[in-house]
Order: sequence, then C-alpha cells, then structure tokens
Amino acid sequence: VQLQASGGGLVQAGDSLRLSCAASGRTFSTYIMGWFRQTPGKEREFVATISRSGESTDYADSVEGRFTISRDNSKNTVYLRMNSLKPEDTAVYYCAASSDGFYGAQVSLRYDYWGQGTQVTVSS
Repeated sequence: VQLQASGGGLVQAGDSLRLSCAASGRTFSTYIMGWFRQTPGKEREFVATISRSGESTDYADSVEGRFTISRDNSKNTVYLRMNSLKPEDTAVYYCAASSDGFYGAQVSLRYDYWGQGTQVTVSS
C-alpha cells in the first residue's frame, strides 16, 4: 500500500483544515487507517483512527471534539477534518494503514504503511 497525504498548510488559530490521504495498492478497505503527528524532538503522537468499515473511530484526548476522521472506501481515501485549530496542533501529520485489529490502533507500531507526511502550521 502506498499512501499520499495532502491538505496541510499555514492557518490561523481557530481556522479549519481537511487533510486527505489517498491509498493505492492492495484493497484499501482491508486496512484500519490512522492519523499521527510529530513535532521536532518528540515522538510520533496518535491523533485518530478509524475502523475498516468506518463505523468505529477513536481520538486522542487533545483533539476529541475538534477533529473528525472519516473514510471513503470507494475512493481509497481517509480524511481528517480539523476544526478550531490551536498553535499546539502544529506538526507534521502522517496517515498510516494497519492490517491489525482495531483494538490498540492508537499505537504507531501496529501500523504497516505510512504516508510521507504533510505539514500543518497554526499561528496564534
């Protein structure tokens, strides 16, 4: 599976962005999808994950209520809608695909494939 993330940019606090991650290769719907983020000098941090069907989602406490993960299996794409952005949301955002179960999908080691990352910068 190859993943291509896009949609990052420079925005002001309170603004919204939608990230997209397009997948190619093996059947997209067989993978749990996740979004992670990373800032310099810190470990990669879980943001959100979505089950294969899209019925189940999970979020980090820091983004719960502001971010929404969704997927369109017909388009082989997963999205991350980010509302009410804060300066602390500034990071490189990565999408990832996991062939493992949904339980424990907050752990980056559970993911088999990663996109290249897209930079999100939120100014105050």
